[in-house]
This record gives sequence, C-alpha cells and structure tokens, in this order.
Amino acid sequence: MAKAAGQPKSPLLRPPRQRPTLQRENVVGHLTEEYKSYYRQKLLAAYSMSEYVDAKRGLQQLHRELMDLNPSAAHSLEEGLEDTLTIHRLRLPARLRQSLATTNAIESSFSIVEKICRNVKRWRGGDQFLRWVSSGLLFGETRWNRITGHRQIPLLLKELELAVVKRQVPSRHAGVA
Repeated sequence: MAKAAGQPKSPLLRPPRQRPTLQRENVVGHLTEEYKSYYRQKLLAAYSMSEYVDAKRGLQQLHRELMDLNPSAAHSLEEGLEDTLTIHRLRLPARLRQSLATTNAIESSFSIVEKICRNVKRWRGGDQFLRWVSSGLLFGETRWNRITGHRQIPLLLKELELAVVKRQVPSRHAGVA
C-alpha cells in the first residue's frame, strides 16, 4: 500500500500542532510577496508582547486588517489565536517563553526517532514498535540541551497548578435546583 505524499512513516510520529512559530508562517503563506515581510514583522511584534491582553489586542487588530486584504490569512490567524497565546496567559518570563514558543525540542526528538525506526524493515507487533520508539527517545535524550530559562520552570509549574485549580473550582450555582 503506497503512502500519501508528506504522510509520516509511522503513526506515532505525526507532528504536533505547531504554534506560534509556524502559525506566523501559515498566515504569511496566504499573502502575496509584497505583503509577506510587512505582516511577518507585525505578527512577530504581536507575539513578542509580554502581556496576554496586549498580544491578543494586537493579533485581533491584525486579524481585522487581514480580513480586508486576504480572508484566508485572517481565518488562519483566527484558527489558532487562543492556542498561540497560551504561554502569554501563563505569564512566563521572556527567556522561558522563548524556548516554549517553538516545537524545536519535539521536532528534534521526532527526527531522531524517525532515523532510528527507518532501519526496521518489518514491524512485528505493537510492542516492537514501542521498544524502537523508546530506544530512539533514550538515544535522543543524550543529545538534548537544557532549554533557555530552565531555572524558571518552577514558575511554570506554579502557573500550571493555578490554571488547573481555576478549572476545577465549581461555580457558585452548581448543584442548586
């Protein structure tokens, strides 16, 4: 059975939703050459803002501009708007935000696993597949570098705990008939 062009070789190596770094390229990809540079800079400026409210306002303004210029680019921006602002909502420091805003670590790991798994010519069951992927990740772990801002990870954990607690707090009217 032939694989479709661009389809990953193994089912576990599907790329994650890549935000916000590739979100910029998705939006700009809909534009003509004369507008690409300008809007790439505007997107970068909006994502570089430190506060969630400011970044969202900047992206919404950009969305309105793009609706007049190219609705496809505007819809692409709108599709991932909240997803791309997750790091802003967590109020992470700039250095840690810079590392977590890309999927480079994930893509690097997938690349190493793909190189390891391409040597297998015949898969014999799911256990074998999991063993090869695991060994690929263990090998890849030896090549990982610390992320920029790794000392600020306790702040990330604290913000994540707060976000989880906020979602679990029942409303005042829950259970009232």
